[in-house]
Amino acid sequence: MATIYKEFIVEADASRVWDALRDFGAVHTRLAPGFLTGCELDGKGARIVSFANGLVARELLVDIDEANSRLAYTVTGGKASHHHASAQVFALDEGRSRFVWITDVLPDELAAYIEPMMVQGGVAMKKTLEAAG
Repeated sequence: MATIYKEFIVEADASRVWDALRDFGAVHTRLAPGFLTGCELDGKGARIVSFANGLVARELLVDIDEANSRLAYTVTGGKASHHHASAQVFALDEGRSRFVWITDVLPDELAAYIEPMMVQGGVAMKKTLEAAG
């Protein structure tokens, strides 16, 4: 199984970053606008996200872990036989946090397609979270 690990520092308080991350239905406005162009909740615990490159994915919420500032989801349908991801926020010093995003995917070959999207998503998230202050 391929694992893609992305980590970046956000010049924003961890509580504010977590508040945006945990807002599952507003990922396209609060977390990664531009990278994501739309998001609709399906009423069954999932969101349908539209990406700027035209891709549409159904992401089923697995867990929102308030105590550890961690959100986990899985992508259903599509080309992957397995796609699980989590994002977690860690407090650093005042006004700074560390954002960790991990995706496990099968077949392994899909990592070559997903990793550049995660890089783009990370850039969009960092920009948005730092500007929201």
